[in-house]
Formats: sequence, C-alpha cells, structure tokens
Amino acid sequence: MGKEKVMLINVVEEQEVRIAILEDGKLQDLYLERTDQQHIVGNIYKGVIVNVVPNLEAAFVEFGYQKHGFLHASDVLGARSNKSWRRNDIRKLLKERQEILVQVTKEGIGDKGPSLTTYLSLPGRYLVLMPGLVRRGVSRRIKSDEERARLRDVVKQLQIPDKMGVIARTAGEGRSKNDLQGDLDYLLRLWKAISQRAERSRTPATVYQESDPVTRVIRDVFSEDIRRVIVDSPDVYEKVQEFLRSVLPRHVRKVKLHDNAEPLFHHYGVEEEIIQIHNRTVQLKSGGSIVMEQTEALVAIDVNSGHYKGRGDAEETAFQINLDAAPEIARQIRLRDLGGVVIIDFIDMNKDSHRSKIERTLWKALKRDRARLRMLKMSPFCIVEMTRQRQKQSLRQSTFVECPHCNGTGYIKSRQTLALEVLRQIKAGLDASNLDTVEIIVPIEAANYLSNEMRGSLNELSESSGKHIEVKADPNLPAGHYEARFLNAEGREITPG
Repeated sequence: MGKEKVMLINVVEEQEVRIAILEDGKLQDLYLERTDQQHIVGNIYKGVIVNVVPNLEAAFVEFGYQKHGFLHASDVLGARSNKSWRRNDIRKLLKERQEILVQVTKEGIGDKGPSLTTYLSLPGRYLVLMPGLVRRGVSRRIKSDEERARLRDVVKQLQIPDKMGVIARTAGEGRSKNDLQGDLDYLLRLWKAISQRAERSRTPATVYQESDPVTRVIRDVFSEDIRRVIVDSPDVYEKVQEFLRSVLPRHVRKVKLHDNAEPLFHHYGVEEEIIQIHNRTVQLKSGGSIVMEQTEALVAIDVNSGHYKGRGDAEETAFQINLDAAPEIARQIRLRDLGGVVIIDFIDMNKDSHRSKIERTLWKALKRDRARLRMLKMSPFCIVEMTRQRQKQSLRQSTFVECPHCNGTGYIKSRQTLALEVLRQIKAGLDASNLDTVEIIVPIEAANYLSNEMRGSLNELSESSGKHIEVKADPNLPAGHYEARFLNAEGREITPG
C-alpha cells in the first residue's frame, strides 16, 4: 500500500501563498510565495540588448526589470549549431540595441541580475512546448522504459508544426494521444498569442506571465497518487476545482474545503515543521544531528553523532547515523530550497560497502527533487559534493533579514570582549587636546561588567590621565555595540587626533 499523500493549500492570509505536500503526515515539499514580491521566473519579455561583453561571453538585456538581465552566449538560440561562433566572439550572435525575446530562468540574487535565455519553453499539463527547436523527448523523471517508449511513439504522432520542440512531462505518464494533442493545441494557441503580443509591443514589454502560484503548483506537482487537496479559502477552493475539472476531471472530488476552526497548517502539524526547518541544527531519530550552514553560493552540511543510542563499534555507529541522516538531508535541502554548491560531511567510515550504501541512499532520496542535481562520489573522507539548481532565493533568504546586531554571523561580542574594546578605545583618545570627560554608552549587561569587574582599570586610567570617565547604560543599544564620546569642559564633543 502506497503512502498517504495530501496537498494543503494555505491562502487565507492574502499576503502569502503556502502549499505543502505531506506523505503519511510528514512534510515533504513546501512552496511559499509572498504576494508583495515580484516573481519573474518563467516570464517571457521583449527586451533590448544594452551591452555585449565578449570577455564574459554574455550580454546584458533591458527587459523592464529594476536590474538588467544576464544572457550568456550558451543560452542564445542557435549558438550551439552556429559554426561561426567561437569563444569570446559573442558579437557574431548578438548586437547592441538588438530587440530579443527572453525568458527568465533564475531570479537575481544579491547584486546579480536575473539570468535569461532565448530557449523559450511553455509548460502545459502534459507537455512542454519549445518554440524554435525541433526536439522531441520524454521527461527523465519517467523511469519505466516501457512507458518512455510508448510516450516517444505518441509524441511522434502528434501534429507538431515545424521548428517546434515538445517534451512529455511526468504528468503525461499514462495519458492518451488525445490528451497530449489537446494540451499541445492549447500551447500552440498560447504561443500564437505571445508572438502577436511581441510584434505589437514596444520594448521593453512583458509578453507572457506565469500562472498564479496555486495554479502553477497544481499544474506542475499534482499527481494521481495525491489522495486529498485541502484548501482554506472558498474562492481558491472553487478555482482549484475549476482547474482540475479542465485537466483531470476524475480528481475534482479530491478537493476539500478546510472547515475546521483551527488554522489549516496548525491542524496538520505543518506550522511546527516550518518553524523547525529554519533551525541551524536538525535532530535525527537516532540521536545524531545535522548542522547546516548557508552562505551566498555554498551550503555546508555536517553530520554529527550527538546522543546516538545505538550499540556497536565506531564503524557501525557511523554507518547507522549516516544512514539515518542521508534521506533527512535530501528533505531539508528540498524544503529549504537550498541551491548552488552543497558540501555534505558524513561521519567517517572505513568500509567501501558502507560508503556505497550511503551514496545510494542519498541519491535515491534526492531523486524526488524537481530541481536539477549533480552529485559526485563520496570521497575517502566521507565528503559528498553536489550542485542543485538555483532559480530563486532560498527559503531563509526570502523569509528572513540579516541580523543588524551580528551582521549575519550569528555571534555577538561577549561582555568581556566588549569591555576590553571600550578600554582600548578610551586609552586611544586620552591624548586629545582640551579633553575633559570620556562618556561611554553601552548595553545594560556591559555597563554592569564595566562598573564592577573593570572598575579598578577605569579608576586607574582616570587618575593617571586626570580625565573623567563615565559609564552609562542604554537599554536600546544593540548587544555587542557601544558608543564613545570625548567631551571638552563645556560638554562639546571633540574628535581625538
């Protein structure tokens, strides 16, 4: 018997859309989108090239966004088959002030602008249409060789115009030729409308905008093994029913309206899980733990033995904890939407058979991820390197801001460190001309430490220099911070030389 799969759609707070997929009550996938944030991945724009940079093999495109988009030569339609194009020769492909249709593949992160491509793709329910290509294919996520062969044969029979590529999506598994042809006809009508809009529009212009998050997730993620779709908004409940009625009418009955007074995500225990996925440390059932550190381009994951309760020698202990950690690491990467380079440091194991088993377990757990992944073999030091496609900011980056007190490090100065820093700052300014008083403003805890533990040192400085030193507590000053004011006899602030 398969696992009980449930899709929860939380839209009752209009500022945020959250969609969760549970398997046997455990959160496996989470989609979150803020309605006040502009989401542009998948959108198609009519833009103009403002700068071609041969050294980067790229061009920058103005397409109506606050930052110019980045278009690499490898993402220019026809570049791979253009024999006249060579490295550092992008000017043979693109010219400044040239108008161009581009699609956003990755949102800008930090100072980087969005990534663009001219390989356009329009996703339907069962197919993806790729204007300008002649490719015919089947999603790699469909594992059955028999089904892959059937779908390839069906795709060949479809009435596809010249210079149009088509890929059968995972949702196309088991669908008839009529189902796929109907989806193709819809996509061709959509492409015609996009083309006409592009011809009429002045640059820059939006010519295609991705569906709203609820429709998009159901289109891309809903599968027939989902038993229930529970929605907490009557309006969205009707909308989901209408969408399924048009593409999967047999599954409309699965859509239910949440009628419990308790909020949807609280009722199913998802709210607590979401809070936990923001934690740096994840506890494992075995007593081990996973520690995750995220930078802008790299994620480091460390597996620790923690309070492991099992028995056996060190090798067996390490193997069992790593075996417990591997699927949880894959789940956490997916839920947190971590991208870029990921380094996983498993507990050291000596046996090749153990390392191979952990590799297979991790890769099997990663396969359900919709993002593109590459994973290298485990090193002799039990380190696994992998990359995960990044299309947008991670969950932490999109829902948290950097701490103004610690500047994102997660640490602040201890009261002793701060007190010593204050002491050195006082010494550095005592030679200022016309100095009468040094006024130190610190948080309450640091003020108590200076007034008690460091009182002797402050008195010595005051006596040897003949200056007044005053310590004042400010409850509004962030921990780890202080202010030093150097005043003359009239109470005016002076600057030490």
